[in-house]
Amino acid sequence: MKKIYLICGLIVIIGIASGISFFLIRDASAQIPEDITLVTQEKQPYRFGDEKKSLKLVEFIYTHCPDVCPTTTQKMKLLKQDLEAKGVYGEKVQFLTVTIDPYRDTPDVMQKYMDSFEIEDDGNWLMLTGDPTKVKEEQLTIKELADTFQFQYRDPGNGFFVHTTFTYLVDENNKFIKKFPMGEEFNKDDVYNKIMKELK
Repeated sequence: MKKIYLICGLIVIIGIASGISFFLIRDASAQIPEDITLVTQEKQPYRFGDEKKSLKLVEFIYTHCPDVCPTTTQKMKLLKQDLEAKGVYGEKVQFLTVTIDPYRDTPDVMQKYMDSFEIEDDGNWLMLTGDPTKVKEEQLTIKELADTFQFQYRDPGNGFFVHTTFTYLVDENNKFIKKFPMGEEFNKDDVYNKIMKELK
């Protein structure tokens, strides 16, 4: 009987270890497709394959979010100040805020979201959405981008999205480095330390 329990226990442990390994390998190999193109708050195209100079911290939000999204953006603003003090923000590190709700979050709305946090529009923190003239197609493009990181979201019908709560650091080739919690769990010091380690 003890052998059966031992074998069952080993099977469970192996299964858990295999599952963890799968997710670690999947995350480590995640890379944003180069042909994904979105639109900035200034209504300019942004193609991921064209930007190969900087680390990027990618945040998925929607502007009607009542809590997690704005909290994350505010904490990222504080992180931005720390990176500026070190002289690496902009030249070596870029922030990308991507809406998961391009229907409501037009470029103008994304600009207002940016302004509401008093984020300087210097080209180093971009607010990305879809082209308002082809929202259906752009929704699929944003989903493709989110799927790169297994970022899940859905609108249950009341306009308040249910979504994964992670931000993602990617390298200059848009390849996954590490993910960090959103909202109150977003620790700017942890993100800062990881970014500085990557820049050494």
